[in-house]
Amino acid sequence: MKKLTLFTLLTIAACTNVIAQEGQKKFTPVRFLIRGGLELGGDEVAEIYFTNGNTQSVKAGQGGTIAIGGQFQFTGLEKLLLRATAGIKYVTTAADNAHIRLTRIPINLTANWMVARKVSIGAGLAMHRNIKFKADGIGPDLTFEGASGPTFEIAYSGIGLTYTSMNYKDNMNNKYSANAVGLFFTIALPNK
Repeated sequence: MKKLTLFTLLTIAACTNVIAQEGQKKFTPVRFLIRGGLELGGDEVAEIYFTNGNTQSVKAGQGGTIAIGGQFQFTGLEKLLLRATAGIKYVTTAADNAHIRLTRIPINLTANWMVARKVSIGAGLAMHRNIKFKADGIGPDLTFEGASGPTFEIAYSGIGLTYTSMNYKDNMNNKYSANAVGLFFTIALPNK
């Protein structure tokens, strides 16, 4: 009788443990990131004059970005997210007869803290590499040194605001503020 009672208790304990584990979500420490955004700001790199009398400025901080990367979480410290992304940032003009553009490769390394279930704040380092302004024969092309600076963000459910502070220096030693404020979205895969 004692053996039957002991066996019954062990079976119940084992089943309870299995049911508890099935109810828990699997912890995934590494996730794939897709990130996109639009940013505004910075000093004027060039001003484009159109035949109708209109003008358009190309600013150092402005552009659309698409990036991919990864996210890492520590077991036992799941509110801390370490993220790394690399992509392309691009802005062009409304010119019909020339493809005038400013391109760069942004690399972001951030630490994000989950303040609430869907709210995060983050800070880190933004680096821009391969920064080029192409005037498509209308004016001089410019190349810039690689630049880096701090970046800050706040997000709700993957959609948020970002601020980056950075300066560009061109091949003629001119300096441009590339400070930018932006709206971004981030998708982490697999979903939790």
